[in-house]
Amino acid sequence: MLGLIIIAVYFLGMIAIGVMSRGKAREVDDFFVAGRKGSTLFITGSLLATIVGGSATVGMAGLGFTQGLTGAWWLLVGSVGLVILGLFWAEKVRKFALYTLPELVEKQYDGRVALASSLLIVVAWIGIIAGQIIASGKILSVLGIGSPLLWMVLFTIVFVVYTVLGGQYAVIRTDTLQAVIIFAGIFGGLALLLSHLGGWSGLKAYLSPQQFAFPLGSQFGGYELVKYLLLIGLTYVVGPDMYSRLFCAKDGKTARSSVFWTALLIIPFAFGITVIGMGASALFPQISPEQALPMVMNEILPPFLGSIVLAALLCAVMSSADTCLLSASTILTMDVIRRFKPSLSQGEILSISRWGIVVLGLSSLILALTLKGIISALLFAYTIYTCGVILPVIAGFYKSRLKVTPLGALVAIVGGGSAALISRLVDIKYLDLGSLLVSGLLLFIVSLIDNKIKSRKRLLNL
Repeated sequence: MLGLIIIAVYFLGMIAIGVMSRGKAREVDDFFVAGRKGSTLFITGSLLATIVGGSATVGMAGLGFTQGLTGAWWLLVGSVGLVILGLFWAEKVRKFALYTLPELVEKQYDGRVALASSLLIVVAWIGIIAGQIIASGKILSVLGIGSPLLWMVLFTIVFVVYTVLGGQYAVIRTDTLQAVIIFAGIFGGLALLLSHLGGWSGLKAYLSPQQFAFPLGSQFGGYELVKYLLLIGLTYVVGPDMYSRLFCAKDGKTARSSVFWTALLIIPFAFGITVIGMGASALFPQISPEQALPMVMNEILPPFLGSIVLAALLCAVMSSADTCLLSASTILTMDVIRRFKPSLSQGEILSISRWGIVVLGLSSLILALTLKGIISALLFAYTIYTCGVILPVIAGFYKSRLKVTPLGALVAIVGGGSAALISRLVDIKYLDLGSLLVSGLLLFIVSLIDNKIKSRKRLLNL
């Protein structure tokens, strides 16, 4: 009953923030980028809360349960990606002062490439939101009240409602609060778990030495690490959610420092949540991996602290879900619908975006009801996105030097994304990384041919 009360208070609090933010989200800039006034504290908090979602809590605890310490790489590759983003592109991205990643793609190439990237991102992000919804059902099932299906539906309603009401103002403010709760809850739970096991030495006594192998282990070799670095790490270098936060920063310096702070802070969290999964493996070896975190909360923690950690996990999942949802809706509105209806007024844009949030939220819920595991759902979406969009965007920052063309970028997005989709549907080994290679080859080969054709045409016209 205590857990149910805390969850109810939390849900009502999130909706209240959305209602209070509604008055500040009347203009397009306010709704989509929070007026571009975000401080380092708010942008860092929002990035943290966005990153630490269902995959970094329930899903990564499951990796710790099965793999041991190497499960931490799911988040550590994100830290690597953020450092690269901060060193090379964070300030550049903020200076564009745009709303979405596809708008940046259009500046780099043209409208056709932007439209292709928009559609691919929206489809992939529905899968990522679905992963967060699945995580919510697994977390809330520990209350023992209602079914996971009921909680998934209720969870979707709550984050859709406050995102519709307050837009980016509500998301950034709830994210910063949620980031604090997430860290307090997870590390408080970790301390109690280790105490129950007799400390680090006690945990070692329960598990095989292979569970403590790092950076590579028996279930996580060099290929898996490279796969994580490229397919997951690159989404932190070029990601619609990452860029949507940078566009909210008050200036380029704030964007850059926020990225570096986030890269630093997610490192202890990566190891903390992985060790919780390892502890669950020691105490409850018979459970399924993605039940590791809920089981620890239910069986190890005192009722009050267990309820707080439960709220912390919901914070993590909800903050990722709302950011992904708003990013997808903004892209759908600004980069797809407005492309065909450029005369839309600000009021019409806001209305369409709010309806887009509802439609995308429901689509994600429907997909979540058909999917099984969290990590597999997220890896599916990340692979399609990474292999389609990322290399053309990175090359676009150096378009003149690399001589890439809009046609090359368009073929790379379509070809790389399609190859990745096939690799995930058919499960062909090595084709997931091969799809990234396909994207790069198409980008440069088609650009080379395109440039030669254009040169010949220019010569013929002389």
